[in-house]
Amino acid sequence: MTSRFLAVLLIAFLLLGAVPQEGCARLTRTEQSMKAQGLVDVQALDSTIRVSLMYSRPDNFTGKVLYTDLHHAYLHPKAAKALAEAQRLLRKEHPGWSLVVFDATRPMSVQQIMWNTVKNTSKNIYVSNPAHGGGLHNYGLAVDVSVCNEKGDTITMGTKVDHLGELAHVTDEPRFLAEGRLTKVALGNRRLLRRVMEGAGFRCLPTEWWHFNLVSRATAKKYYKVIR
Repeated sequence: MTSRFLAVLLIAFLLLGAVPQEGCARLTRTEQSMKAQGLVDVQALDSTIRVSLMYSRPDNFTGKVLYTDLHHAYLHPKAAKALAEAQRLLRKEHPGWSLVVFDATRPMSVQQIMWNTVKNTSKNIYVSNPAHGGGLHNYGLAVDVSVCNEKGDTITMGTKVDHLGELAHVTDEPRFLAEGRLTKVALGNRRLLRRVMEGAGFRCLPTEWWHFNLVSRATAKKYYKVIR
């Protein structure tokens, strides 16, 4: 083929959309959908934020891989900007440390799978019912996050992320400390996480030390759209 013919062929492919735009080839169908709905990759704002999506692995409360084609953490632009600010606050206090994101925007289809796992059990208080509009993850306005040190190891928080039990509750931490169920180090680490996240505008969910919402559920339902 001549170079002129190849150039004409390339132009035809571009016009027909056969050649993906820059960056699209690296995105899965779910990630392209999230991007099309206005969400942003948090690492595009701050590449130092670590991401380890727990629902892309089976070691979560469902025992299943729920994210088969989601490998990056996407959030509403306002939430992503706030998370980058929380990272700045953390690194100002502890240079070399980093936030690590375990879950961000969650499609409602995945929310349904989670709800099906806990409905009719005592664990249903930890999962928002899709029939009632889901939770802030489904709007891209919530993030599950912890802290890791310079080596990339998560610092102790008293439970693992995704622990569906009272030891994950924030409001009962003084009692857990008095009972010896939560160490001073773990409590201090939780308070550090809350300090930087709240300093950036997030609020912690009382039953999950790792879960932070940017706005209330009422505000999300009124002003924002559910992510599909």
